[in-house]
Amino acid sequence: MQDSLNPVSPAQVPLWRQLQGAASVLLAVRDGQSMTPALDDVDAALRPGVQALAFHALRWLGRAEALRQQLAKRPPPPEADALLCVALALCCSEGDTPYTAHTLVDQAVEAAKRSEATHHQASFINGCLRRFLREQPELMALTEKSPQAVWNHPQWWIDRVRKDHPAQWQAILQANNAQAPLILRINPRKTTQADYLHALALAGINADPVGEHGVILMSARSVPSLPGFAQGHFSVQDAAAQLAAPLLLDGLKAGEGRARLNILDACAAPGGKTAHLLELANADVTALDIDARRCQRIGQNLQRLGLQAHIVAGDAGRPADWWDGHLYDGILLDAPCTASGIVRRHPDVRWLRRPTDISQLAAIQAHLLETLWPLLAPGGRLVYCTCSVFKAEGEQQVQAFVGRHLDAALLPSPGHLLPQAGAGQSAFSDNSLREHDGFYYASLEKRRP
Repeated sequence: MQDSLNPVSPAQVPLWRQLQGAASVLLAVRDGQSMTPALDDVDAALRPGVQALAFHALRWLGRAEALRQQLAKRPPPPEADALLCVALALCCSEGDTPYTAHTLVDQAVEAAKRSEATHHQASFINGCLRRFLREQPELMALTEKSPQAVWNHPQWWIDRVRKDHPAQWQAILQANNAQAPLILRINPRKTTQADYLHALALAGINADPVGEHGVILMSARSVPSLPGFAQGHFSVQDAAAQLAAPLLLDGLKAGEGRARLNILDACAAPGGKTAHLLELANADVTALDIDARRCQRIGQNLQRLGLQAHIVAGDAGRPADWWDGHLYDGILLDAPCTASGIVRRHPDVRWLRRPTDISQLAAIQAHLLETLWPLLAPGGRLVYCTCSVFKAEGEQQVQAFVGRHLDAALLPSPGHLLPQAGAGQSAFSDNSLREHDGFYYASLEKRRP
């Protein structure tokens, strides 16, 4: 998803309609629904503008809710509250939007008037927003007392990140609130990083290299319009996610009597890491995912790139249903997790998750590790990764696994990669990529008997 806040022509889509759509998305998230299906319910003509406004509102929701509490001790009905909070989120960060505060207030009131669910609250919304404009410095100062307003994350999330990363917690939360850039992974079977950067330059698109195979664009673009899309010259993939395939393949050898590596990509959809494995190695790759519809996406993505894998719809935790009995030289386990490392790309995650989700997902991760380990050949390698910054889903998970398995050796691994915003600088001096989501990586080798 791209979420740059570029204004949409009012002649085409009035701002008040976009605000209504963004409020409907926020209402869905508050009801526990992911932002993605909520956006799918928005009219296609409205969707780009609604998505941009909704992303912004979710990034500033902690501050907006704190302001609303100052303006109205009792919350209005849910529909009106969602619209008011969207408007406050945009107004309190006026420098980050293409609209003036007065325009936002005018259009938010218009949005309220034109909706059956909120028209009775139009005067209330108008009064709250105009009071905010009059008293903005004082109201903003009052909300500084609330960590949830300052960091725009739930309090439990702030506490957890601070506990897990006491020296870096503020930098992590700040990075989460930044817009994520568009990062591509170049397909070395079709082109090179240098050649693709040249192709972008010829098209007037500014970009820089990131990592060994990545390219970071300086501004958001429509992906299908980029050079070489139909020819399979690249895939969209964050720089941290691009580390998975090279980490698994580094020094990996095929089993005795085989010329090609036998690799399992568990939890593979939509196929980004599967494709990267096939781009870098001549290997037989099984791409496994529990969701049959998402397996279709794996096939579609591989077809565009000119690659082939054995795609299987099945539960990685139940290999008896799909495993052919041949041991794997390598297993990539990109395990289900809280997605706490990719909040800048999915700002709804922080508001959807609950503290109990961490232990529930950690139990699933432990089960998958235990279940897949016997499928790995002696001397083979399993790379465990999650897009999480929580240690229960990373460092603690792997330490517990190694403690239970004497045949598991932890190889030099990236460990916790903390989210970075800004290709030219890093809050963490040992981070060479400079720009990526939050991830955890551990490479485990199975000792020979």
